[in-house]
Amino acid sequence: MKNKDVLVTGGAGFIGSHLCRRLVQAGANLSVVVKYKSIIDNVRLSSIWNDITVIEADLRNIDSLHQFQGKQYDFIFHLAAYNHVGDSFLHVNEALMSNAVATANLLEHAPEYDRFLYMSSSEVYGYQESVPFREEFTPHPISPYSISKYTGELYSQMKRQQTKNSIVCVRCFNTFGPYQSERAVIPELIIKCLRGTLIETTEGWQTREFNYVDNIVEGLFAASQVVPTPEVVINIGGNEEIAIRVLVQKIHQLSESQSELRIGALENRPTEIWRMCAANERAEQILGWRPQISFEEGLQRTIEWFRKYRRVFYGSSSPLNQL
Repeated sequence: MKNKDVLVTGGAGFIGSHLCRRLVQAGANLSVVVKYKSIIDNVRLSSIWNDITVIEADLRNIDSLHQFQGKQYDFIFHLAAYNHVGDSFLHVNEALMSNAVATANLLEHAPEYDRFLYMSSSEVYGYQESVPFREEFTPHPISPYSISKYTGELYSQMKRQQTKNSIVCVRCFNTFGPYQSERAVIPELIIKCLRGTLIETTEGWQTREFNYVDNIVEGLFAASQVVPTPEVVINIGGNEEIAIRVLVQKIHQLSESQSELRIGALENRPTEIWRMCAANERAEQILGWRPQISFEEGLQRTIEWFRKYRRVFYGSSSPLNQL
């Protein structure tokens, strides 16, 4: 990536910001699309703000894309998305516009590029009869979010067939790590454990896999580099299931929390997917990628980061709160 011209959409997001730091570290000439050209709104990029070209654009608005005319990039990583599964039932139009329409707009009006990477989601699989989820399974999306992500994936595949451009689609599975919103389950649990507040969950027998963000970023990196361009969708995931009740207990233990646990206090969601994990043979065979950081190590790193986060964002005497 050294001296390559790279564009990242959604670079101020959780995974996007980690990818951006990785690209800067690799010596890329990095441009980042954000909604607002302000470090206050893009605090995840604060450490590299002066090392990147910041582009303010709303990909849902074609007018925003006029500024890309005449530009050319070696790589485009398209990560910008509406990303909350549950809330997408309340914000259907926003999910569809941000994920499906914005992706179509970008592909129709994008600058020239050598390779385009679309980051899809494990949520497109929906209900399946067996695990792990393999790329050849027929997707069965069950939320506005997953439908919109799958639409973006299909549009990317159509555009690849139409133009013969180098476009690759990857399906990333659940990710966690520093800088993630507290609305995600692992940060929510960590913060509650660190603050000693009550934690109520379902019985928690459903399983998920959770991937440390550095592993996912390396998967994205590998997908952008491999030659020839993969013509098949590729899962980026670790193929390691954990029951939610075990996850809760593990975070409680590692954080040395005094929080009261009430496992089984909540009802299961009516649309619950009971098992979800990735088949990752294709990623290993095509990309040469396997996760390098274990779940346990990633969880410990994340808990320690959130200890610092809590002191800065919750501490009344922190420099942030004294501004």
